[in-house]
Parts: sequence; structure tokens; C-alpha cells
Amino acid sequence: MGKFYDSVPVSAIVRIRDMMYSVKDPFRLDQGDVSFDAPDTFKQAVAKAMVENRTHYLPTPGIPRLRQLFAAKMRDKNGIPVESDDDVVITNGGTHGIYAVLHALLEPGDEMIVPDPEWPPTMAITQAAGGVAVQVRLHERRGWRWDLDEVERAITPKTRVLYLNSPNNPSGGILTRAEIERLAAIARERDLWVLSDEAYEDIIYNGEHVSIASLPGMYERTIPIYTMSKSYAITGVRVGYFAIKDKKMRDRATKIVLYTTSNVSSIAQYGAVGALEGSQDCITEFRKELLDRRDFFYKGLAEAAPGVFSGDAPDGAFYAFVKINAAWAKDAGIAGDSLSWAMAEHLIKHARIGCVPGVDFGPNCEGYMRFCTGRGRDELTGALASMKETFASIAARTA
Repeated sequence: MGKFYDSVPVSAIVRIRDMMYSVKDPFRLDQGDVSFDAPDTFKQAVAKAMVENRTHYLPTPGIPRLRQLFAAKMRDKNGIPVESDDDVVITNGGTHGIYAVLHALLEPGDEMIVPDPEWPPTMAITQAAGGVAVQVRLHERRGWRWDLDEVERAITPKTRVLYLNSPNNPSGGILTRAEIERLAAIARERDLWVLSDEAYEDIIYNGEHVSIASLPGMYERTIPIYTMSKSYAITGVRVGYFAIKDKKMRDRATKIVLYTTSNVSSIAQYGAVGALEGSQDCITEFRKELLDRRDFFYKGLAEAAPGVFSGDAPDGAFYAFVKINAAWAKDAGIAGDSLSWAMAEHLIKHARIGCVPGVDFGPNCEGYMRFCTGRGRDELTGALASMKETFASIAARTA
């Protein structure tokens, strides 16, 4: 079993993160992280927990008050009919939640329908769990959404799970209510589980967020997974959660949480309680600023890299997922087996800009790049200026 993990890929996001530590004064547009500080309600609760010596073992599924708050949040905000706090399990961030759920759901050879593009660890964790990720293309012309006929055609007798990620990382595409209703019908007709990754539920600029588990008859076959990382700017603290109605499946997933982390950090959990019990104004404030930063970056990109990148600003999340002009790159001498990787390496080496090659998110996204627009204004400004200078020097050399 140990050798099996040699075949599980490491995401380019991690590889580039390591590369960026060797870059002096880097612009960290590779990380899916915002520059905001955590809300005071969270920080004060963490400090209080330390003073009160809440530093000991906890129940594996999480402290009762936090499970209660998450259950109430899913009922009130997401419309999911969570009847019991016992349905909720706290995890070490959203990644850990996905790991626990997929290892609970999948048998060797089971297939899971996944978007292309999609956050790379999703496919790696599927493989680690013995499953097969079947990526179905999101179409840029459709606002980075599926053609649902293509989704249906991808389903085989081996398909066990349908994986939703809306808003999507990296594209920011958001499934419409009508599309989610049809996906729910497909899941019922084909007897599929649905894993709904809603990490970016609070970062929507156009459209609405619809939790598929809120639709009639869907909670019993849907596992919604959430994280506090993006909404509360605590990516490094690691607090996520999921809810499972089916007790047998929930017990299985909880067992995986037990043997991978025993329990999530006590201090993090008490901090999360403080964040949820306090004002939620930070979510609205973060979203407004992220929208401004999105627009600021796209305007600057048009000025810094004319004719190099193309793509519309996304409806959700906080990334610019843009297409590389292959003809421009060829003339500039930016070439290799992968255009995405060649461009990423060029920007890291010559402009100190962290970014992620599109091909890492799925085979249909070769020739695209992901930049994080959630960084601070100074960092975005510096990155754009460095990009402009780098590309201007290429233009001067090839003129």
C-alpha cells in the first residue's frame, strides 16, 4: 500500500509554493489565500481558549457547541434539512473533509464525475482512495459550466459519485439553480452519491449559491463539505466540516477523521465558535473588497499584458483563470511540452509572480493560467507592474 502512494500526484500548487520560497520578494498570486486578517471575534475566542487552558483532547466529531452552530448554519443559510447536530463532523480544513468522505464513499475502481478544471487535490485524493476521477469539461463559453448532456454521457455502471464545486476553483464558474436541479434528478435516477464542495459559497458576485442538498430528497444522498478558510480568512488554522445523514456512512467517515487527526485542534474549534457566534459582517466586507480586487486585477492585466492573456472576470471565487495567446508565447520564445508550465516558470523566474499552470486543473485547460486576485492591493499592483516590465522587455527584444 505504501508504494501505491508513489503514483499519487503532487499538485502543481504545492510544487510552485515550494518554488516560490526560493524567490526573493515574490508576488504570491499562486496561493488560494486572501490577505485579510481574521475577524476579531475569532482571534479573541482563540485567546480566551488559551487562557482557559482548553488544550486537551476533544470528541473526534468536534465540540458540541460548534457542531450545533454548523448544523444551524446549514439549515438557515444553505437550506439543508439537517435534523441533528450528530450529522456534523468537524475536520482539519476542507481538504481533510474531502479526504475523509472519499475514503468512506469509494471502493476500488469506483468512478467519480469531476469538473475539468478542478482543484487538483480532488483528483489526487480520489486516486488515493482507490477511485477514478472522470473529468468532464467545463465550457468557457458557458461561463465555465458543464454541458449536462456531456455529464450524463460520462456516467457508467462504475460511477458512484458526482462531485460538484460551485463556485468552481479555479474558474469561478457558478452552476445555475436549473442546472443543479437537473443534476439532482440525474443523481436520483442513477442512484449516485453527490459530494458538494462549497468552499467558496460566500464569494459570489453574480448569480446565487444553491446547495444541492437543500433540494427535495437530496440530503440523504448528498454530503455537503464546507470550510471556514475563505469566508473568515483563516486558511492556516484549518477548520472545515461536513454533514452526512446516513449513520453508517457518517460513522465510517468519522472513523477516518479519528485515525488521521484524532480531533481537530481545540484552540481552532473554540475560535470557530467565537467567529460563528459573533458578527458576520466580515463576510460581506470581504466579498465587496474581493470584487473590487477582481476588477482591479483584470483592468491591470489588460494594460500589463495586452494580447497575452484573455478571459472574462469570473462570477465567483477569487481567481483570474485566463487563456494564454499561444501565438504570442511562441514569438516570445516561451515554449515547452506544456505551454501552461512554460508560462508559469517564465513568470516566476523573470517577474517573481507566483501562478499556477492551467493544465494542473485538468487536461482540457492546457494553455490557461490561474492567478489569485484575493491578495492585497500592494501585492497585486507590484505583480502587474513586474509583469508589464517583463513582457515589455520581450516586446522590445522581438520587435
